Amino acid sequence: MRRRTFLAAATATAALFTGAASGPAGAAGTRESRVLVFSKTAGFRHDSIPDGIAALKELGQANGFTVDATEDAGAFTTAGLSRYDAVVFLSTTGDVLDATQQAAFESYIEHGGGYVGVHAAADTEYDWPFYGGVVGAYFQNHPAIQPAAVDVEDRAHPATSHLPAVWNRTDEWYNYRANPRQDVHVLASLDESSYTGGTMNGDHPIAWCHEYGGGRAFYTGGGHTKESYADPAFRQHLLGGIQWARGAAQADSRPEDGYSPLFDGTQESLAGWKQAGPGSFTLDDGTLTSSGGMGMLWYADMAFGAYSLKLGWKMAGDDNSGVFVGFPPSDDPWSAVDNGYEIQIDATDAPEKTTGSVYSSQSADLKKRDRALNPPGQWNTYEIRVQGERLRVWLNGVKINDFTNTDPARSLKDGHIGIQNHGAEDQVSFRNIRIKELGAGEELQGEQVRGEQLRGEQRRGERVRSEQAQGEQLRELPVKGD
Repeated sequence: MRRRTFLAAATATAALFTGAASGPAGAAGTRESRVLVFSKTAGFRHDSIPDGIAALKELGQANGFTVDATEDAGAFTTAGLSRYDAVVFLSTTGDVLDATQQAAFESYIEHGGGYVGVHAAADTEYDWPFYGGVVGAYFQNHPAIQPAAVDVEDRAHPATSHLPAVWNRTDEWYNYRANPRQDVHVLASLDESSYTGGTMNGDHPIAWCHEYGGGRAFYTGGGHTKESYADPAFRQHLLGGIQWARGAAQADSRPEDGYSPLFDGTQESLAGWKQAGPGSFTLDDGTLTSSGGMGMLWYADMAFGAYSLKLGWKMAGDDNSGVFVGFPPSDDPWSAVDNGYEIQIDATDAPEKTTGSVYSSQSADLKKRDRALNPPGQWNTYEIRVQGERLRVWLNGVKINDFTNTDPARSLKDGHIGIQNHGAEDQVSFRNIRIKELGAGEELQGEQVRGEQLRGEQRRGERVRSEQAQGEQLRELPVKGD
């Protein structure tokens, strides 16, 4: 909140996450980071596979990890896979692993390994339920290659943070046997009105991520064409997915549904907001960036009681800002300071005044915070959940603070929300501010309790088995597997 002296902790945090690469056995920092690209096919074979391998090797060389490529399923042993932070299934098709190799891959994921599926990875291993759960959805069919509009739903994840809100590109657009939205975190979806041949009733995920069975899994439906692998935007999309899957970048991977936008990146969505105090926010590329201050942009149209507030934020360097909740309507930004609570954004300060803290009231769990935090220059996400007088904070999907208000003057039960522009030297950006109002006692997915994870995996298993029951019939469709 208030200005402070720059500390060395910002440099230490950046170094920590630039070098992080969590392997299956948690071996970050003890060995070279490696990624395995697997492109064996037992069905249709994409002629773009060599281009994909070359692009992934170039991305690895430029970003601090070594890429090995193979079509030998014999690489899938417990010892062999333990060398890799992530395995990329690059347009694999059909049954490519035997039972022993499948067991090795399951063990790899269960011990924290990363999975990246590209395009026809969804046209692979239809009779292996674990793989169906990892990839998230199976291929059904596709129309002809054509341009389409891709709606980027999460502009904070490293695979999509560089993209515009609508990404126009040409590819072969898969339809899937079931919509995975309930069980995965959707990053981007197809606008079925922008092309012909979409069959998913207007809700058509095309890229997603989730945690499954102990590991991280990312999938993108793009990548059919050779041209994809020369496209800088698609290459960065792949790189971001790999970096997240191998643990070198953090993001919220919990399923999300039922949120309403308060700021969706458009000028029109700012109609309900008001600036309190000096300074301002500039709008560019769907992003609000603070300028001057000490002020606050607050949502004046409505106060909220029980809710989950989500947003993306990014610091340029050693900057200061925060998200205010639970304050009464006022054009004085200090009213929010005195009558509400600030969830701090600050690279360096005392524990109760740094990122994730309830400012001056309660520090975040700093060990969890440090593991979940991306450094300045990269996007992070907050979920701030208010129920009664209880306030909880998730950073990139990890719960880092659980605070209960006991001050009647700061009651959280009915208040406004706002984002701070702290001062001339502070530059913090915000995206995709959205809210979900909660009923009394209502909870959301994503408490990261193992029992809930198991229930989610059980749902995925049931869906995969249902898809498999349709498999023989669907595989006889005229257009398949390409």
